Amino acid sequence: MPRPFRFGVNLLSPGPAEQWRAKCRRAEGLGYDVILVPDHLGWPAPFPALVAAAEATERPRVGTFVLNTGFWNPTLLAREVATTDALTSGRLELGLGTGYVQAEHDRAGLPFGSPRERVDHLRCTVEELERLLGSEEFQPRPVQQPRVPLLIGGNGDRMLGLTAEHADIAAFAGARSVPGSGTGQSAPLTAEELDERVALYRGLAAGRKEPAELNLLIQMVAVTQDRAGAVRPLLERVTDLTLDQALELPIVLLGTVEQIAEQVRDRRERYGFSYLAVLEPHMEAFAPVIEALRGE
Repeated sequence: MPRPFRFGVNLLSPGPAEQWRAKCRRAEGLGYDVILVPDHLGWPAPFPALVAAAEATERPRVGTFVLNTGFWNPTLLAREVATTDALTSGRLELGLGTGYVQAEHDRAGLPFGSPRERVDHLRCTVEELERLLGSEEFQPRPVQQPRVPLLIGGNGDRMLGLTAEHADIAAFAGARSVPGSGTGQSAPLTAEELDERVALYRGLAAGRKEPAELNLLIQMVAVTQDRAGAVRPLLERVTDLTLDQALELPIVLLGTVEQIAEQVRDRRERYGFSYLAVLEPHMEAFAPVIEALRGE
């Protein structure tokens, strides 16, 4: 039996307190299950934003999506996680990633490191969080036991191994970083490339006692009768894709509400993605799809 759907929205835009609370209440009213905040300079600081989101709402869980682990000392991060879990009454989901925007590290005066070094730091962080938050002596204490649910986001071989070993939620970005880009430019994975990444993860996770929830970040949602017209701006930016390839990208949902709902079902059937997150600009457009899939 397939895992039931969950839907999250990644809120990107900072704003005054009441504007932020109203946006979170709107997300709850539209049916989103999780309110998410990323970790980029110039965007909302994750933990205070999530506390405010939980105070403004009743039902949704809240999560980091995902923390730039290179910004964080593990011991200080453990304090933030435990405090935020307590202040949100146990609604926190902790999402971690390596970080991929060198320019942000440069602005913060922090080392960026090689891909291997960034994955090593993430592994150290995950293991130290498990040690600290799992200790009865650590204060403050999180509400959720035995731990706050852990999401790890990434597509690389070592990242998938780390995810298979530690994460409750395996998050796939559906895109790869462009080599040499200091600004975090990425290129989408084709449907076949994502097949290969998910298959690798499943092999690495074969020995788990409990299967992880699989998450996909959707980059584009358009309710339209003209799917080809809607995807053409993407084709202008990613010139090595054919029209058919672009329409089949896993991170793209285009068509009528009924067509998009079927595409979401296909993502779950083909890859196992039962937890989909959309970006804030698509929050309203995706809401009718959530309603169409309610209870599935």
